Amino acid sequence: MSRTGSELTDVRPVQGPPFWLLAELTYKCPLQCPYCSNPLDFAGHGEELTTEQWVEVFRQARKMGAAQLGFSGGEPLVRRDLEQLIAEGRKLGYYTNLITSGIGLNADRIAAFREAGLDHIQISFQASDETVNNMLAGSDKAFRQKLKMAREVKAQGYPMVLNFVTHKHNIDHIDRIIELCVELEADFVELATCQYYGWAHENRDSLLPTRAQLERAERVTNEYREKLAAEGNPIKLIFVTPDYYEERPKKCMNGWGEIFLTITPDGTALPCHSARMLPIDFPNVKDSNLTHIWHDSFGFNHFRGDDWMQEPCRSCDERENDLGGCRCQAYLLAGDMNAADPVCSKSPHHHKILAAREAAEKAGSDPSITYRNERNSRIFARG
Repeated sequence: MSRTGSELTDVRPVQGPPFWLLAELTYKCPLQCPYCSNPLDFAGHGEELTTEQWVEVFRQARKMGAAQLGFSGGEPLVRRDLEQLIAEGRKLGYYTNLITSGIGLNADRIAAFREAGLDHIQISFQASDETVNNMLAGSDKAFRQKLKMAREVKAQGYPMVLNFVTHKHNIDHIDRIIELCVELEADFVELATCQYYGWAHENRDSLLPTRAQLERAERVTNEYREKLAAEGNPIKLIFVTPDYYEERPKKCMNGWGEIFLTITPDGTALPCHSARMLPIDFPNVKDSNLTHIWHDSFGFNHFRGDDWMQEPCRSCDERENDLGGCRCQAYLLAGDMNAADPVCSKSPHHHKILAAREAAEKAGSDPSITYRNERNSRIFARG
C-alpha cells in the first residue's frame, strides 16, 4: 500500500529488482573487531550454505536483474570454495567484489582470484598504527599482513581500495591514516565513521568519538583532498559521517528492499546486513526462491512505502527523503522497529542520541571492550 496525503490506494507500485547482492559467506573470522556488524549471537546460527546452494542463489538473483555481487563475512577467505564462487559469479555476468581483512590472503590466491574473474578487492584496516590496529583486530600479526597484501593487490593490477572504520581509538590519527593510504598508492579510500549496530552498539561507549573529534577529522580529510588534488594525485577519499551527529536520519539502504539484498551464511535473506536483529521472521533461500522472497515476503514488504509509519513520520513533509530512517536503529534505541529513527530531532526518542553524545564527551580514554569472537557470541546466544 502507498499513501498520498490522507488517501490510500489499493495498488502497490511495481517493485524493481535488487541491484546489489551481498553474499555473507561465513561468520567465521580470525579477527575480533569490536565494531563488527555481524549479529552478536552469530555463534548460535545454523550451518552455512553449500557451494551449490550459493551458486543457485547467484543464478536466481542474476535472473532477477542483480548486477553486483559482493563476497563478505566474517572473513570470506575462510571459505575454501571462494575461487569457485567467484568463477560462477563471473560466468553469470556479475561485477564481483571481495571485502576482506586480508588475513589468509597471499600472492597465489590473489592470482587465482584474478584467474577466476574477480573484479575488485577491498582490504580493511583497523588503524594506521600497528599497535592500535592489532589491539582492535585481536591479532599481533594483522597489521603487517594487511600492508603486505595491500601492496600485493596493487602489484597484481587491481585498483587499491582501502577501508578504515574510524572511531575514538583512531580518528585523531586521520592524517596518518590518509598518509598511509597515499604511501600504499590507494585509488579509493573509505573513511567510514563507525555506525552503531551489532558489536559496535555493544561497544558504543568505547568507540563513539566526540563532536570535536569528528569535525576535526572531516576538516583534515577535506584539507588532504585539496592538497592531493593540487599534486595531481587521483586518490578518492570518501568520508562517511556517523548517524549519531546528525539531526535528520539517512534513508535506510536507499530504501528498504529497494536495491540491496543480503544473504547470510545460513541462507536468511535480509534487506540490509543488520536487519536480522529485528523481530521479523525473515525468509530463507532454502525454503523459498528469491523472486518470492523479494516481491512477496512480509520481511521485504513491511517497510516498503510509508503505510507503516507512526507519528511524527506519518505527517512529516520530509518522510520521502529519509523514509523514517534506520529501522535497526529505531529498534535498538526506541525498542520499536516502527518508530521514527531516534537520530531525527523530531523523534520523541532523540534524547537518547543526545545522551550518547554527552557520554562520549565524558568517556574515559580506555573503557572496556567486548571483542567479537565465538566465545563472547555464545554468551549472547545463550541470552
